Amino acid sequence: MFKNILVPTDGSELSRETARRAVSFAREAGARITAFFAKPEYPVSYYGEGALIDPTTPEKFAELAEQQAQQTLDFVVQLCDAAGVPVAKLSLTSDIPYQAIIDAATQSGCDLIFMASHGRRGFTALLLGSETNKVLTHSKIPVLVYR
Repeated sequence: MFKNILVPTDGSELSRETARRAVSFAREAGARITAFFAKPEYPVSYYGEGALIDPTTPEKFAELAEQQAQQTLDFVVQLCDAAGVPVAKLSLTSDIPYQAIIDAATQSGCDLIFMASHGRRGFTALLLGSETNKVLTHSKIPVLVYR
């Protein structure tokens, strides 16, 4: 049925629980997992006529983002290794996480995106939306939402 499942994670407890369920699902389906982390772009703040000075250089920011990505993805790799599920890691840099998730799934040839619902409700959900909802709305690849 499913052969390659994208599991986006941000390192939160909800994402970790979703990864646990995704690994179990993949093991039962005989599928592999592509663990994914969306790294943020370097933040540039503008105030008035000039940019605010950030003591972190773009290079240092990218290095720290990559370290965070690897630590977050290694959690999923450990789960997969323990369950005997083949796994690959992928991280992309983007300030539009939902698009990065869709791009990662497409780039990796995934046939399912298995992701958490972060449970925003009411006015906050209306104002901010949710990455899960945006993936559901824009993805041509099936999405399984774990709650």
